[in-house]
Amino acid sequence: MRGSYFEKLIKYIRNVYDIDKVFNDLTDTRVYPKYKTKQIATILLIGFLLRIESFNDLKLMLGEKRFSKLFPKGTDIPKIDTFRDTSKTMCVELLQLTHHSFIKMMRRNKVFDNGTIAGLMVCAIDGTTLFGSYNKHCDSCLTTTIKGRTFYYHSCTVMSSIGNGPKIVFDFEMQNPAIDSASKDEGELNASKRLLKRVAGSHKGLVDIVVYDALACNSIWINHCRNLGVDLIVRVKENNVSSVKQVKKKTNKQEPAEVWMNKKGFERVEVFESTFRMDHVDRPLRFVKFAMKYPSGKHSQIMIVTTCMDLSLAVLFKMIRARWNIENSIFNNLKTNCFLDHCFVHGENAVEVLLYLQFMASNFMQLFMHRRIHQSMKTQKQLVKLLLEGLHDMKRSPERMFSSA
Repeated sequence: MRGSYFEKLIKYIRNVYDIDKVFNDLTDTRVYPKYKTKQIATILLIGFLLRIESFNDLKLMLGEKRFSKLFPKGTDIPKIDTFRDTSKTMCVELLQLTHHSFIKMMRRNKVFDNGTIAGLMVCAIDGTTLFGSYNKHCDSCLTTTIKGRTFYYHSCTVMSSIGNGPKIVFDFEMQNPAIDSASKDEGELNASKRLLKRVAGSHKGLVDIVVYDALACNSIWINHCRNLGVDLIVRVKENNVSSVKQVKKKTNKQEPAEVWMNKKGFERVEVFESTFRMDHVDRPLRFVKFAMKYPSGKHSQIMIVTTCMDLSLAVLFKMIRARWNIENSIFNNLKTNCFLDHCFVHGENAVEVLLYLQFMASNFMQLFMHRRIHQSMKTQKQLVKLLLEGLHDMKRSPERMFSSA
């Protein structure tokens, strides 16, 4: 790709996703603010695209006037305290609507037209702990006890696409101590139900299948997904549901339905399946066990329960293994390279505001790599290095500037 990667990225998010216009709707509750909410959000978004590690990093970049060329000549750039104050008071609901408007633009731009696995739009939901402290806390912190000391932390569930193509974060939901159970699994499941309901309501017909961990292997989650018109695949591990115990025993006595030899990464995979009924679920479910033998001689297995009665066993295997995309491409990537586990500003509102901007930055980076530079860059780290060089060398130009009005 000729020219600066940074200039190409800025033109892409301005022209294709109309950042300048969409951010106009953002507001906050500061009294007589000198700087528009839009300008604060734009600089934060670009900072997250450039992988700032902390607000001290951002402060350094502001001091070096790195962002001045992104706005018309003479535009004042806010000081770091303005970013902290605005993140505490910015309207989360409007930022959430903005995030979903970008997802709708992606849909119109045919990002999801080919699905992610076997022509289907497959997503995963998972929970993650963001950051915590023994001392610093707010009213929205969750708590646990470690060696007799109270540990305060924030946790959320995230929904993202898995499989082929860009890994897009559709939304997240914070675990809230006021309404969610203190039990880790139950609290995460409640947050996940709210998350899926919001995504399915905002983007009707987009998500075909949602993949989740073993904590969701129960009638509550299964009925919730079915009521929203979404099929599901959930892992099975240790489970207290009697019908699941029974079908596991039944399936273990059967001959394999299919045997795959020398499948990529495995010497042999034996696949067993049964149909069964779960209490409080009005339709049959499918139980599948994949018993894998590795070339090293090691054995492991994956068991799932699914409402996908007609999908081939090979496609189900691909989908449940792709669940790791949310761990690797989203959580591990964002925590290692984008500092998702760093507390930029504490407080419920600030945490949610900055998470939305981080996930927007992640989505735009994924789209840029997959749809503009077509993975010519091997790693995001390489691309970020070139983006920083491009910002340094950039010349002021109307087509690369954001409005401060």
